[in-house]
Amino acid sequence: MATDDGNPIPRFPADFLWGVSTSAHQIEGAAGEREASVWDVFTAEPGRVKDGSTADIACDHYHRYREDVALLGGLGVDAYRFSVSWPRVNSPGGLDFYDRLVDELCAAGVRPVPTLFHWDLPASLDWLQRDTAARFADHVSAVAERLGDRVGTWITLNEPAEHTLLGHALGAHAPGRRLLFDALPVAHHQLLAHGLAVRALRAAGAADVGIANSHGPTWPASAEPADVEAAGFYDVLLNRLFAEPVILGEYPDGMGELMPGDVAADLKVIAEPVDWYGINYYAPTRVGAPGGTDSEYGGLALPAELPFSVREIEGRPVTDFGWPVVPEGLTELLCGFRETYGEQLPPIVITENGCSYDGLDDQGRIAYLDAHIRALHRAMEAGVDVRGYFVWSLMDNFEWAEGYARRFGLVHVDYATLERTPKASYHWFRDVLRAQR
Repeated sequence: MATDDGNPIPRFPADFLWGVSTSAHQIEGAAGEREASVWDVFTAEPGRVKDGSTADIACDHYHRYREDVALLGGLGVDAYRFSVSWPRVNSPGGLDFYDRLVDELCAAGVRPVPTLFHWDLPASLDWLQRDTAARFADHVSAVAERLGDRVGTWITLNEPAEHTLLGHALGAHAPGRRLLFDALPVAHHQLLAHGLAVRALRAAGAADVGIANSHGPTWPASAEPADVEAAGFYDVLLNRLFAEPVILGEYPDGMGELMPGDVAADLKVIAEPVDWYGINYYAPTRVGAPGGTDSEYGGLALPAELPFSVREIEGRPVTDFGWPVVPEGLTELLCGFRETYGEQLPPIVITENGCSYDGLDDQGRIAYLDAHIRALHRAMEAGVDVRGYFVWSLMDNFEWAEGYARRFGLVHVDYATLERTPKASYHWFRDVLRAQR
């Protein structure tokens, strides 16, 4: 398929998995038909969400899932990554909804790929408590028992780094804690939950299990030693801290002793082998030494007392969210993972990649996806084993603390009427997929 540069997107392997992603809290709505999550509590507090909105209705996917699966069928994707709401599973009839959704997907020829935790923790639980990891394993077992006859591919957690940083260290996401480095137990308990979930899924017969971690290259602001040191620390905190326990079975130097419990024993659980490693990629981060004042991370003020500051990546186009568009960062990231972890690196799946642009004629999104798919192919040509690519997101949705102001979807949602309208990018991606077959 020809694009702006006149060249077709390169061919991917015949068994390459093409998909789109969503998450339960961002699209399902029907909040009154499940128990409360930490996000329900958070959004009920004035000032927590920029437009004052909640996800009580969101896209009403809970009631309109058949219409949304039809959109997936029209798009022609191989797979649909969605999340299973833990609070909904805890509620009467909650698993019935996922039964119906999975049946609908299978009937449409779309592989269901559930994520078992995507930030919407039941309000009665707390990741600071070790027992939450064990409770998660029970949740996973219940879901696998119900859906495992039709679901073959599973994702344990989504972005434990962001859930730790934004939700527990900086207070910008639910549950709204501002613990800074005292949030590290949250990271450990989520990773432990991942390992216990892998064990639970294996016990249920699952043979295709991964995790969705967020990663991006860390670029020092300059060659000055202070900037290089700060960037190295940031890279440990946001990349290596979450990758290496899963891939290598160890924490980066100096981090293990900061974690609670019997860390050596826990790492054996965390390192339960996965069949593939999921990466959510959006952009690199430029990092320098602390400057004595607050800096910014994705529109969020970072306190000056952190041992690093985040700097602007200049000279790049930005999305409507203000995020820099750096497709070559994806190639750099993947090749760096291959170089760093070698034969210990499982096959990779890009579990999220996308951007926020307004409008139905979203040419910015088309250009973004086109460039990133090509960057992904270059990494594969360089020898990185990548098995799939999921666009974030199928439809516009509740974008966490941003509310409804950011539109990441291939499908436009009118939040007043809930009408779905495929955007130009939907039709473009459909044509890309047709050309790959």
